[in-house]
Amino acid sequence: MKVEAASLRAFLVDDEQLAIDRLQRMLANFPEIEIAGTATDPARAVAELNDPLAQSIDVLFLDIQMPGLNGFELLSRLNVQPFVIFTTAYDQHALRAFETNAIDYLLKPIEPDHLERALHKLGRLRPVVKPDWQQDPALPELLKELTASLREGHATYPNRIASRVGERISFLPLDDVTHFIAQDKLTFAVVAGRRHCVDQTIVNLEGHLDPAKFLRIHRSALVNVDWIHEVNSWFAGKVVLTLKDAQHTQLPVARDRVRTLKDRLGI
Repeated sequence: MKVEAASLRAFLVDDEQLAIDRLQRMLANFPEIEIAGTATDPARAVAELNDPLAQSIDVLFLDIQMPGLNGFELLSRLNVQPFVIFTTAYDQHALRAFETNAIDYLLKPIEPDHLERALHKLGRLRPVVKPDWQQDPALPELLKELTASLREGHATYPNRIASRVGERISFLPLDDVTHFIAQDKLTFAVVAGRRHCVDQTIVNLEGHLDPAKFLRIHRSALVNVDWIHEVNSWFAGKVVLTLKDAQHTQLPVARDRVRTLKDRLGI
């Protein structure tokens, strides 16, 4: 797939050189993309991007959680706001990223099809005059607020999760998610019996969601303990959960997860 635009100048910022190297290799598959520069030091990136003698860039691939300056703080110091594609290992940061009207976000490790999707979206938007938000005088203040929130570290666990259908992104309150399930190499958040595709694996979700709220009961299932209605023990030691949803969803519990489940529920 080719990006539907002329050559795009990209600048990559990530405090991990290996992450930059991998992204460069992936971008090499898109001849329309020209790498204008890279930086592992956010402060140096600010200096290069603000250099009046430097050519302007079309898109900034930007990590969020970095030492010194995080991604939001870096943006707040730029003289001109470019199109931004955030790269992050944490979904809660991706949610904050969209408050800046970013083009897209890519969860690490970046998948080739996710990168292609972001570039396709950029290729369609780039010929258009830069949207108003890029000159919005309120943007610097928003970026400062996001920076302060990130530094305070209050939101250790997210309370929403992003779900994507094509290029449409919606945000699901985690309180409403009864469980997550993996099937056919995809992961779904289930709300009121309806499945919503998410860009994370069950393993990643287990590591990023509040462990007091979400419990892995199977290699392909993560349950919201607040939605558990019954725990049923069947023959041969098999345990099945029944949820409080209208569908009375039943989820099997792996044998090696039964003890953890019972300890969590105090039974």
